[in-house]
Amino acid sequence: MSRVLVVEDEAHIAQGLRFNLEAEGYSAEIAGDGESATDRLLHKKEDFDAVVLDIMLPGKDGFSVVSELRAARNYVPVLMLTARSRPEDVLKGFAAGADDYLPKPFDLSILLARLQGLLRRSQWMRAAHSSRVSSTPDLREPGASDPHTVSDFGTFSFAGRTIDFGTLELRTPDNLIHLTLMESELLRHLVRNEGRIVSRKQILEEVWGLHEDTDTRAIDNFVVRLRRYIEDDPAQPRYLLTVRGVGYRFVAKPENE
Repeated sequence: MSRVLVVEDEAHIAQGLRFNLEAEGYSAEIAGDGESATDRLLHKKEDFDAVVLDIMLPGKDGFSVVSELRAARNYVPVLMLTARSRPEDVLKGFAAGADDYLPKPFDLSILLARLQGLLRRSQWMRAAHSSRVSSTPDLREPGASDPHTVSDFGTFSFAGRTIDFGTLELRTPDNLIHLTLMESELLRHLVRNEGRIVSRKQILEEVWGLHEDTDTRAIDNFVVRLRRYIEDDPAQPRYLLTVRGVGYRFVAKPENE
């Protein structure tokens, strides 16, 4: 039975979520504010399979909660609830480390589907990690002959770096970096379009599902962070290039290599 923590200060919403989650076979518990949530997750180290987290909380808000979790290397799946589904709130939540979002008011069936998706992805990640630990290390998909190949739950290697989309890990010659789900999804999208220009608008729509007008320069913050991970000199990128006025282009093998 999956255990879910609902972090919501409006008692009727929190109780309604708990009732419906329990009716679907989940074990659900409630934290009424951000401080209680971080205390249970980080200090008491209670084990939850997923967190449904409202942004607008008294005191410590949802952005701060998820940021503290990720800073403490707690990667429990987080479904973020946003009051108006403002694109800037969604992007801020993803930047903090949230895995998915749902605007209020929401349809219960949609929330359950999103939650099931996060739990299923978490199970896949654990299975992928277990198979790698118990078998001979192979950073590519089984049977793949080309290291520059990516599948939905495979890996991609370039320039001594390996992105593991199953475990949300990036291995570099010097570091092992834990990616947020949205960092991984952005990298996956860029890798799939290797060599082609990807517009900021395309990233917003195809990676994060945002169709409203928003400042697409918010994407730049994610790219800056990814460059810190994959570039030898982030100020002089060679793999993740800016196409001025349009977007970005990922190049696995720069011409001067």
